[in-house]
Amino acid sequence: MTKPIKLYELAGADEKIRFSPFCWRTRLALAHKGLTPETLPWRLTEKDAIAFSGQGRVPVLVHGEDCIADSWEIALYLERTYPDRPSLFGGAEAQGMARFFNQWADESLHAAIARILLPDIHALLHERDREYFRTTREAAFGTSFASLTAAREDLLTKFRQITKPLRSTLAKQNFLAGAAPNYADHIVFGEFQWARVASPVELLADDDPIAPWRDRMLDAYDGLARTIPAAASRQTV
Repeated sequence: MTKPIKLYELAGADEKIRFSPFCWRTRLALAHKGLTPETLPWRLTEKDAIAFSGQGRVPVLVHGEDCIADSWEIALYLERTYPDRPSLFGGAEAQGMARFFNQWADESLHAAIARILLPDIHALLHERDREYFRTTREAAFGTSFASLTAAREDLLTKFRQITKPLRSTLAKQNFLAGAAPNYADHIVFGEFQWARVASPVELLADDDPIAPWRDRMLDAYDGLARTIPAAASRQTV
């Protein structure tokens, strides 16, 4: 019998709105393995709720006596723990390639999208998280949310430059992994799901080759990612 799995995820003021790109990496990895967790909403100022994990960020996965934090470490754990279920990576060599996508997303893609989204994320959060979020993020990025909003068009241009390799790759194949998605796709799609859920701003043009891939990822795993409505459908742009 499979042990129960609990997953702590970042939630907005509406606890049904789960938007963390790192949590989405894990949700998709679990779905890839055919596993359904109990998902628990968590907010930025609720550090005590995950203090047992020894750190203060989500995702946090609890599986029996095991507790794992960090989306990459969770993916490795799932691969080790469920070797007979579909592989997240497709082999040791492919795991090395997925690590590259993980680093690229963390160090380049995430920051580029964050600068576009931060003001909208602030509005999405529970009121007790907002001041903490504004203070920490404005300090981290060295600018105000108002300045980011004013610079949004330039930031979108920079984002589209950073994503050129994605565009040229996905113009030639359905998924980053090839014919079907694996953890490399989960990593990158998590960032696009973050944008989709957190902000009405459209990152992609209709003819962008990334857009059909995003739709395929929204449809993957029985439409798991579509269960969270897009920001544009919840509010007026």
